[in-house]
Amino acid sequence: MTALSEDEAPPQPTATAATNARCVALIVAIAFFMQLLDSTIISTSLPQMGASFGVPAVAMSIGITVYMLTMAVFVPLSGWLADRFGARNIFLVAIALFTLASLACGFSRDLTEFVAARAVQGLGSALMTPVGRILVLRNASKSELLNATALITWPALFAPVVGPVLGGFITTYLSWHWNFFINIPLGLVGLGLVARFIPGDREADPKPLDWPGFFLTSLGLACLLYGLERFAHPEDGMLPTVLLIAAGIVVGCLAVRHLRRAPHPLLDLSSFKVQTFAISTLAAVTIFRVAINATPFLLPLLFQVGFGLSPVDAGMMILAYFLGNLGMKTVTTPTLRRFGFRSVMVVNGITASASIMACAAISPQTPQALVVVLMLIAGLSRSMQFTALNTLAFADIAAAQRSSAATLSSMLQQVAMLFGVAVAAAILNLSQIARDGPALDLVDFRIAFLAIGAIGLVAALRFLVLPQGAGAEVPATRRGIEIEFSGRRVGEFRTDRLP
Repeated sequence: MTALSEDEAPPQPTATAATNARCVALIVAIAFFMQLLDSTIISTSLPQMGASFGVPAVAMSIGITVYMLTMAVFVPLSGWLADRFGARNIFLVAIALFTLASLACGFSRDLTEFVAARAVQGLGSALMTPVGRILVLRNASKSELLNATALITWPALFAPVVGPVLGGFITTYLSWHWNFFINIPLGLVGLGLVARFIPGDREADPKPLDWPGFFLTSLGLACLLYGLERFAHPEDGMLPTVLLIAAGIVVGCLAVRHLRRAPHPLLDLSSFKVQTFAISTLAAVTIFRVAINATPFLLPLLFQVGFGLSPVDAGMMILAYFLGNLGMKTVTTPTLRRFGFRSVMVVNGITASASIMACAAISPQTPQALVVVLMLIAGLSRSMQFTALNTLAFADIAAAQRSSAATLSSMLQQVAMLFGVAVAAAILNLSQIARDGPALDLVDFRIAFLAIGAIGLVAALRFLVLPQGAGAEVPATRRGIEIEFSGRRVGEFRTDRLP
């Protein structure tokens, strides 16, 4: 008899295995936090950086663009590198590159040096996210998958909210250089922890590199992401934006065609045949992530442009949103254990969408306590949905599919993140144009929140197509350990009935 399946290691959950899985997940989470914090913290310091380099503030956007494009180019390669050279080794290289590039960004003397350093940062970031997920999947048994996923999810929830506030504080009271220097101690700690606590691993027979697949996938992803990023800047002209997005879709279709036919594809698309992975990454979730990712973009603008609050006061209001994300962590796992993934994702998805739509009803005259309560509810429901989606995505993924599945998940999340911002920006701009207004007004934000919330609501109802027992193979949701004999499930050892 064996516990679970033979491709899961360790086969039987033990206290030591559980501790190791949580340790690996926590170390990966620290690296993720450093990466995501850096991508959001500099937005508030671009004017000061432009003045320091002697260029207009708008010219500084090239640093963000180069970072994003470099990341898009190398993300598809991360899974192959992890299999060829070992996930732990590549993760160490990713953290080292990111840390050194952060140091170079802080010491940059002109825009050229800064852009070069940001390109290296993008390379480190491209390797860090999917390879970090691979490490967590390889070191966590199914019984620990939910807890491990919850740990590596919190950076994605907290960093986009904390980053602008922290960046504004650092820029105001220190200097913009420290927005990058703050990564140095985090990176050094991460390197030490990975080297000390994460075991090495490598595929016994790595596949040859699929160069055509790498070229097509990277080019398609870069065009699509750059086009979506330009959507937030309509003043640059819409024709190049539309052409970039169209080119990304066409090249992406060619990449999919190649990956399906290649004898050793760069990315194994068989993961999409697993229903829980397909729904949690490609179908309903891509649409739902539009709503989730649009909200942190809209809220600071609502409070500053719509309400007329100062950046500091707006940051304090968003802090309640951050606390909501934090507060849900203690109840996510028990809730999923009690009600299952399908029920939680439908009900919580409706709640999250309703809270987004409710943001359309608040105004500068709304009592502050009521606004804070709404921010808490929005943060709580967002946190729950993030953790449930990220856990369900890998619940049924086999060991041989993990590298490609982690890479595909990271790619699709990047697309969904920029798509969410692009959709929100487009709605705001179209609303302003429709009413022929000289600037954004509170009514534009109300329309945007209603539209984004409606998108989330439709996507939440799509989770009804999941089977009632979706994700049941994650033993943490069953409170038991499956017993198999000759590949057949013959019973279950109920850990919740132990004395």
